[in-house]
Amino acid sequence: MTTAPIPRPVLALVGRPNVGKSTLFNRLAGRRAAIVEDVPGVTRDRNYADLEWDGRPLSVVDTGGFEPESRDRLVAQVRQQAQLAVDEAAAVVLVVDGREGLSSVDRSVADLLRRAGKPLFVAVNKVDSARTEEDIPLAEFYTLGFGDVFAVSAEHGRGVSEMVDAIVERLALPEAPRPPEEADEPEEVEEADRPRGDIRLAIVGRPNVGKSTFVNALLGEERFVVSDIPGTTRDSIDSVLEHRGKRFVVTDTAGIRRKRSIAQKVEAYSVVRAMKAIDQAEVVACLLDAAEAGVEQDARLLGLVVEKGKALVVVVNKWDLAEREGATQDWYKKELIKRLPFVSFAPFAFVSAKERRGVHRVLDRAAKLVEQYRARFPTPQLNELLVAIQEEHPAPLARGRPVKLFYVAQVAYAPPTFVVQCSRPEAIGDPYRRFVENRFRKAFGLEVPLRLVFKERSRKRRPPPKVSRRG
Repeated sequence: MTTAPIPRPVLALVGRPNVGKSTLFNRLAGRRAAIVEDVPGVTRDRNYADLEWDGRPLSVVDTGGFEPESRDRLVAQVRQQAQLAVDEAAAVVLVVDGREGLSSVDRSVADLLRRAGKPLFVAVNKVDSARTEEDIPLAEFYTLGFGDVFAVSAEHGRGVSEMVDAIVERLALPEAPRPPEEADEPEEVEEADRPRGDIRLAIVGRPNVGKSTFVNALLGEERFVVSDIPGTTRDSIDSVLEHRGKRFVVTDTAGIRRKRSIAQKVEAYSVVRAMKAIDQAEVVACLLDAAEAGVEQDARLLGLVVEKGKALVVVVNKWDLAEREGATQDWYKKELIKRLPFVSFAPFAFVSAKERRGVHRVLDRAAKLVEQYRARFPTPQLNELLVAIQEEHPAPLARGRPVKLFYVAQVAYAPPTFVVQCSRPEAIGDPYRRFVENRFRKAFGLEVPLRLVFKERSRKRRPPPKVSRRG
């Protein structure tokens, strides 16, 4: 049996509007942080990020961005945002405005957080200097009873490192293992290390695209509550099923239960829950609504899948409705890839979960993708391809000098990861990287993410120069 990876712990930033949550989020996501990958075409307006803090992986989520319709609803909306954060987070940071002091809204949110039993921290923001700190009554923030209060300046970075160090220590986060492609001398993968066992399939999608109906159709039974209300499902639920002799662990990710007073940006938490399921999955089926596919929330979820290097099936649900309007699959796929070009490598499935049409094709595609995702590619075949690539299209010159690709080996599974030893890797730009990746895809018929790492070959491993013999 394969062991599912442990999801990154989520650190949620909570607080009323205009206290600096987004600024603090940007500070955490950009300073001492390694964003996993920046995928072209993915929206940059993100309120979540995977990062590493001193080698320890975690995710940070900003709960801000909503605009209350009236002052009367402010407390209710902030409290509900905070409750969502509590449900999903391993730790919560209450962000307050040090210049304005403790407000009634801050106290209301703190009351809710205190009952949650999660590690809690207070970030007293906008404390830009030691002089400012002297003028701010920090003592009143200790009356919240959280214990951990930090004077910070999200804009200038003051005090932020100390706060996150304390959070990491409190959560006892282990260091992330060093990726195999970053080793000084990358080692080729061994057959014995190849993943095996159940196929872990996560079903994700924005609220009301039919996730639970789709899973019910897969299982052939009414396992989950199905409703027209977006976000009926509250928790991620695993089910086991067998299909064509293969066993799948299927996770139906939670949506968000909407009530009349819920915040406008509550969809962000469907992303948070999806993050956890995506971390644990090998294959992700991302459901889109055929009537309105490719919207911003779709881009967020699909971007997450690609960033995390998971195999992806793009599932266009409610296809029966699109067919009645005369849509064809070829046309629809082309139009969708125009909007979301970063998923062009992934297979599509057009289904009607309500009519139970086409749903099991998703399992067929997932099984095929897992074979590629866990595959081991022979080194001789890889290097034959590398020679052919250079003959077809040599790498661009670096300051008039040729860039040579010497050797390639697979160093990791899931996703397949390859290290190309070369000269002057810094000179290999994105266009040539994409060309090499596309040639790998074409040669091996790959529809899963793959990672190519170009590294300079150490001098000690370079072969001796050829010496001609004259007799």
